[in-house]
Amino acid sequence: MSVPSSVSFQTLSGDFGPVLGEVARLRLSLFREFPYLYDGTEEAEAAHLQTYVQAPGALLVLARDETAGGRVVGACTAVPLVAEDADFLRPFAAAGIDPATVLYLGEALLEDEYQSRGLGGELLSQVEAHAQALGLPIVAAAMVVRSEDHPQRPRGWRSPSHLLERRGYVMHPELEITLSWQEIGESAPSSKPMRFWVKGLEGQSRMENGAGGGAVRAPA
Repeated sequence: MSVPSSVSFQTLSGDFGPVLGEVARLRLSLFREFPYLYDGTEEAEAAHLQTYVQAPGALLVLARDETAGGRVVGACTAVPLVAEDADFLRPFAAAGIDPATVLYLGEALLEDEYQSRGLGGELLSQVEAHAQALGLPIVAAAMVVRSEDHPQRPRGWRSPSHLLERRGYVMHPELEITLSWQEIGESAPSSKPMRFWVKGLEGQSRMENGAGGGAVRAPA
């Protein structure tokens, strides 16, 4: 599906602190929905997104709709995995995967009316091109694990993992971490399991031959 002609993409690396408010706005809105059910705050978002301001090799891609005055309707962040917390690195190291070879896809966000219109694929293409430019042969994204009978799972809900699958990402159950955030209806943060989806960009990657078998990002 072709991207609407009214939508343009802005790719930023380096100092993109001034536009992180747009990413925070999308995160606070879209992550309130299932499966994350995130009850976040502007303060928490500002702290979280500083990773992408400070880390060498970080990437931010914004999708803007020119017919809406250039409003940001989608965003994608990525950062070399070694810039993340140690908890993110451990499952890769345990599986024999060098974390220094991985670009971590932080989030791929699209407002509901812009989904299934080719924008998600373009955001991922930008991230994969950035990984190749950095010489990183692996891109990985983490998604929360929810049960099929979760009480807040909407009828007919379709997991965003379908986009990752179409792009050649594979879920690796052995690559799992636990993150905490406060859900809607909770009085305090609670732990949630996250599993990584992985794509090798240069022929057969170590992920395809070695550990395991078998978007996006946790709120915090």
